[in-house]
Amino acid sequence: MKAILFCNLPYAFSILKPLANELTKRKFKYIWYIPNNLLNIFEYKDSLYTSSIKELEKFNSDMIFVPGNDVPWYLRGVKVQIFHGLAGEKKGHFRIRDYFDLYLTQGPYFTNKFQKLAKKHNNFKVVETGWCKLDKLYEKDTDFQKQRENLLSTSKSEKIILYAPTFSPSLTSAKELLEGICSISKDKKYLVVVKFHDKMDNDLQNLYRQQQNEKLIILNDKDITNALKYSDLLISDTSSVVYEFLLLNKPVITLNTHSSNIVWENIKNPDELKQTVDTILFQNDNFKNKREKIIKLYHPYSDGKSSQRVIDAVLEYIQKYQVPTKRSVPLLRKIKMIKKYGLFRW
Repeated sequence: MKAILFCNLPYAFSILKPLANELTKRKFKYIWYIPNNLLNIFEYKDSLYTSSIKELEKFNSDMIFVPGNDVPWYLRGVKVQIFHGLAGEKKGHFRIRDYFDLYLTQGPYFTNKFQKLAKKHNNFKVVETGWCKLDKLYEKDTDFQKQRENLLSTSKSEKIILYAPTFSPSLTSAKELLEGICSISKDKKYLVVVKFHDKMDNDLQNLYRQQQNEKLIILNDKDITNALKYSDLLISDTSSVVYEFLLLNKPVITLNTHSSNIVWENIKNPDELKQTVDTILFQNDNFKNKREKIIKLYHPYSDGKSSQRVIDAVLEYIQKYQVPTKRSVPLLRKIKMIKKYGLFRW
């Protein structure tokens, strides 16, 4: 069996790496697709990779794993949507773009909605597997604990607060919360770690970088997983990272989130941030018992074996339906893919 790990943005690396590990265990051959503009930050150059769509055609894959929204329809292989987040309320999350044969969902909240869409469109299947990216979240390693101890010791802090805003101009809290985040970092009890989305506006990023000190640091790692594990509280907005953090049953504060399933503190006024942080961490975590609801709906799998289920689901699909030889895609979407990736025949 041969697989393509199809990346378009840096966030895809951490989503697909657990799958790469599982493919290696099974002795399946796989290749990463990495656009030229990401080659300088691609961390797994000891693996087979390419920036050439023509090379992907020659690879003649059986399965293509895609965390993004599109993939060239003419590449051979079961085209598998594995998603790039857990924020179902974001625009486009449930949009059917006709590129995918198989949708592998994270939990019942997503499964139920995509199953209804599958009946309507009748051109893809849905299987609930859990999200492969989160396998690392449930690993019983000690690296994050060592990082936590080192960060607390170096900064002389009691608690670590992770701030991870989304990038969308209409949803991000980055500008409104700049003063509040800086205020928290001036409290000796706290260390604030800031992790920006890959698409975050550079000017906004620079505003925070100008404030960096021993109590406010910018995380440059592409993978946020360890930060989720070593932090005591997350501050965000309408970002899917909120749900990843909630899966660890730890408290979250958002500013004006658009989520429809709020089981955390959602403040309306940026001036409320510091007091809300103090209250949750040192007085009362009101939503501690309610987070279980989201865990059951969004991602009830804590065994760290979602990558296994993902690959098993694709193998079962191939056994039942074989590898598709063609894909019916609307003309306008085909034109869009040709403009983006080209059209090759080897």
